[in-house]
Amino acid sequence: MFDPDIAPSGTLLGLLQRGRGDGTLHALAAPRAEALAALNDSVLRDPRRDWQVENRSLYYARLYMQLDGGLEEIERHLFHPDDLVDTGEERTGLALAVLGHLAAYGRDAARLLLRSYAAAGSNWRWALDELALRDDDAGLMTLAPAVLARFPETQEGEAGLAAAVRDAFEPRPWRLWAEDPRYGPRLAAAGEQGSFDRWQRQLRPRGPRPGWSVAEVLEWAQQGLDLEPEEHRHLAAARCLGAVAGPEDRPELLRAARTGPDAARAATLHHLAERGDPDVLDLIEEAVACPLSSESLVSAAVSAFERMRSVAAVERARLWARRTDRLGASAAAMLARRGGLRDADPVLAALRRTVREEGPDADGLWELVDGVGRLGVGCAAPVLRHIYRETSSSHLRGRAAGALAATDPGFAAGFAVECLWDCEETTRELAARHAATGDDRVVEQLRRLAADPAEEDEVQTAVRSRFGPEVTGI
Repeated sequence: MFDPDIAPSGTLLGLLQRGRGDGTLHALAAPRAEALAALNDSVLRDPRRDWQVENRSLYYARLYMQLDGGLEEIERHLFHPDDLVDTGEERTGLALAVLGHLAAYGRDAARLLLRSYAAAGSNWRWALDELALRDDDAGLMTLAPAVLARFPETQEGEAGLAAAVRDAFEPRPWRLWAEDPRYGPRLAAAGEQGSFDRWQRQLRPRGPRPGWSVAEVLEWAQQGLDLEPEEHRHLAAARCLGAVAGPEDRPELLRAARTGPDAARAATLHHLAERGDPDVLDLIEEAVACPLSSESLVSAAVSAFERMRSVAAVERARLWARRTDRLGASAAAMLARRGGLRDADPVLAALRRTVREEGPDADGLWELVDGVGRLGVGCAAPVLRHIYRETSSSHLRGRAAGALAATDPGFAAGFAVECLWDCEETTRELAARHAATGDDRVVEQLRRLAADPAEEDEVQTAVRSRFGPEVTGI
């Protein structure tokens, strides 16, 4: 049920890895050494399912502040010899983001550590972006020699510098350095080269283009599967068909959707689905049901169905939702998105089945969780609570909290309280609107969120909607 790198949800480490509000509350009640050990483990071995979208850095930084935790473990991690060979952002990104928040909270040691890593570390761009938001001009100027020394004054080095200036997420350090006569001419040339490269990319044609007939487009789509590595062109081919196919081409398209090679069938199914062709639902079902269909064709057929918005698609989904294959799961998800109250039972059944068979981290849960909330399925609360507790995805947990707010009468006095400490801003915002204020911890945390300059505007707006603007001054 659990990811091998995720501890059970009933442990302090498991709570912190998931970013749950109870993780903070339990850490503050645990022995300090135990809490810091779990916190360092979570920061140094990024536990997120998708590190690019899930939030943890502010959550962990706040806990470091509350525990008065030192930064020695983070420093050892950043400057470990592994940094020379494992240069992926996912190894150090979370630790650097935590340091950024700590620097914003006034921890000078975090700012100095970021400067040291920006000068010598492999993920220096991330560290520089954190400093661009939190450091002063004098601190950033001290980094110019070390950063620019990464780019030797050769043709290759100047090209790398131009790319770094062009792609910088936070341009402030580069603009500051460009104002210094020691670095200005070189950075001005790099900026001009970066702008020229961007202009060239926009004008340069990318890859082969199909001919302008239905047959040529379908042949081009199939050719992608013969390349090394394969190019899955069916979506691009479907867009091309939208430009070249007319009513007179429908018989040819229907033949391709039934008997053509896989890439041509996939492209045609997408094209017909986007136009709501009356035969496309039967063609999708044939592609999924055929035992000779490849995995890529089945995926394309299901995807084509999921993109449909017609009433006919919803009606067919009501028939397919009884299936236990991928098309049935897709049909249940469509009912979760677009169905009515009469569809509550199949959506709930699909939710329970998915959790039972695939666990609380299954990809198919997102829309089903939203669906039972949208449809107000009260008896879904137990399975929603299970997903909330066990999933390792903080985004899915937030969706489960939203569904519980709509289905569980006990949410305001229960999970909503914990959610005030959650790692995801949208979950904290939900809690700020729903948490019952009979608990003194709730009022105290609401005021803390309102006064915290690092908190998101949406969360603070939700707090003010409960107490009024004067809360920020308390």
